[in-house]
Amino acid sequence: MKRDKTIGVIDFGGQYAHLIAARIRRLGTYSQILSPESADFKGFAGIVLSGGPASVYDEKAPALNTSLFQTDVPILGICYGHQIMMSLLGGKVEKANKQEFGPAHLEIISKSMLNDKMSSGKIVWMSHGDEVKSLPPNFQILASTKDCKMAMVGHENKPWFGIQFHPEVTHTEEGELLLQNFLWICCVDGSWSLQNFLREKLEKTKNLIHKKVFLLVSGGVDSSVAYLFLSKALGKDRVKGLLIDTGFMRKNEVGKLKEVLKGFDLHVFDAKKYFYSKLDGIEDPEQKRQIIGSTFLEVQSVAMQELGLNPSEFILGQGTIYPDTIESGGTKHSQKIKTHHNRVPEIQVLIERGEVIEPLADLYKDEVREWGMLLGLPSSLIERHPFPGPGLAVRMLSSKECQIPMDLEKKLNQLYPEESLAILPIRSVGVQGDQRTYAFCAVFQDKNKTWKEWENLSVSLTNEVREINRVVILVGGNSYEGLKYTKLELNERTADVLREADDLVQQFLVQKNLHHLVWQCPVVLLPIGKQDKPYSIVLRPVESTEAMTAKFFPMERELLVELTDQLLKETSICSVMYDITHKPPGTIEWE
Repeated sequence: MKRDKTIGVIDFGGQYAHLIAARIRRLGTYSQILSPESADFKGFAGIVLSGGPASVYDEKAPALNTSLFQTDVPILGICYGHQIMMSLLGGKVEKANKQEFGPAHLEIISKSMLNDKMSSGKIVWMSHGDEVKSLPPNFQILASTKDCKMAMVGHENKPWFGIQFHPEVTHTEEGELLLQNFLWICCVDGSWSLQNFLREKLEKTKNLIHKKVFLLVSGGVDSSVAYLFLSKALGKDRVKGLLIDTGFMRKNEVGKLKEVLKGFDLHVFDAKKYFYSKLDGIEDPEQKRQIIGSTFLEVQSVAMQELGLNPSEFILGQGTIYPDTIESGGTKHSQKIKTHHNRVPEIQVLIERGEVIEPLADLYKDEVREWGMLLGLPSSLIERHPFPGPGLAVRMLSSKECQIPMDLEKKLNQLYPEESLAILPIRSVGVQGDQRTYAFCAVFQDKNKTWKEWENLSVSLTNEVREINRVVILVGGNSYEGLKYTKLELNERTADVLREADDLVQQFLVQKNLHHLVWQCPVVLLPIGKQDKPYSIVLRPVESTEAMTAKFFPMERELLVELTDQLLKETSICSVMYDITHKPPGTIEWE
């Protein structure tokens, strides 16, 4: 692709660098990821400076080749990219008085080519702890939010712009319009398409891979699309599928998957006891993910022996998509949010040896679904809710009890004196400012608030209190008083508790016609309860498309009461909570 038709995206290690590139491609323009230190910017139609987890004033913060500012190429700085551009050109960046994670309202101050046709008051998605405090010469404020004065700025004479929010995520209401405006400024046409990309990738894979592929199949969208892609590129006789029953599958999942994939060359391997023994006594969520990923490889080796296959004739195939790589810290400057099972060290070694093929590694979930349609995958499988490769194991919090800081409880009570609230004695994974957090969860007693009021409270709390990255409301069962930490083991008995609750929730979503409104609904088992009913359930329905951002789903109250009542009939469930946290600051999964 010619450079004068290409947008270069500088990767500072942010969670969204490749999502920016993907959105630009979806708008019909080819994009290319560039290194910030050594990039040659000459000839590109435009340059986007992505976000990143660092602060520009940190000693080890990613640098930028300043030759960029000796050109007249259009520049769009996003978050860290905005801050480093302002800093290098003479502005000042400092820690924000108030961090922002999630939605904010953007007020247009001055019209420009970048915000042309954009409306004032629209929602934009924030994720930052630093902000620009003063502008370089010749820059002016174009738009602001309540807590960020310089949310959009522009140069008075050159096509250089900086924004503090994320236009590339679907929850920024006019983000696509802003990106279209920038592409118009760059004078590029709409010559690129996902269909063309699929065609090029098929041809490249056919010429690159000369061995057979042993593909780990889960039955989800990603692995199924990967199987079809590889079969089309290499021929069906060169692709063998392995479905590993980990003991943490959904209820009746193995039988259903065998039926859906009955035309595949698929082998099912029962490894339940193997996984249970490996995970016995494990508390740390990162260690859990590492063990699951390593065990997948061990079981694969055993299965190949049983099938009489020669390992030297095969390479490993995986349905890895781009968010898996990003959250595992897969780019130079990115932070590890959580290790995905397909990114453990043993697999990284195989990747470095060239013994792994991941045809979907540059795609996001919505793009994978579109590829699935182009490849002829049945709509019933394309529309399935995403489900993690490690299964229910990452939705069972086996973590140890955490001591709650006294000053944290005092701080929350001062902020919300009229609310009945508590802090869970466990922590969960979050993502704030492109960094991994492992922080506490605040739980509120459900009251007659609207979902909008709960959303405002959740956003306000997580922006105000750095030690909290997740907020839930107690919607059924006991009041929080009397509940306590209980030990949760990663075994078959406990997995069955979550399996039944998860199956009940998934059937409920289908019966009530919510399945197409909810993008994904993790059902999480917490070690919180009483002696006779030791566990609590968290419902985590979200709206999303690409998994990099998500909004909690506001379920109708009558339906939520009905679902809660059904869950409380499960013998081991003491209470039901509803997660009202967006991503960021909370990840979709709790671990």
